[in-house]
Amino acid sequence: MTEKLEGFQRRYLRGLAHKMKPVVFVGQKGLTETLNRSIDDALTAHELIKLKFIDFKEKDDKKEITETIEKAHGCELLGMIGHTAIFFRRHPEEEKRKITVPSR
Repeated sequence: MTEKLEGFQRRYLRGLAHKMKPVVFVGQKGLTETLNRSIDDALTAHELIKLKFIDFKEKDDKKEITETIEKAHGCELLGMIGHTAIFFRRHPEEEKRKITVPSR
């Protein structure tokens, strides 16, 4: 992702994510190649996803994993509620974008 989202944009996207169900689950194996592929596919298809931690309950572990996901997939962590993280990445092709992020 090129530019960082501003606070009001992050709030808007978190609002959209509120009613969504998690599409990716992090189990006991952590970040595997298969899981990374699933995250990438989900971000490409949906732009906005929820990721649920099944086995990683420690705050430091979750923080480390979410930072790795942000770097590896060029997405942005919008927030973490309990064991669920919300990520956003704009679709690279403008005509395929599903979500319109508000601007000033």
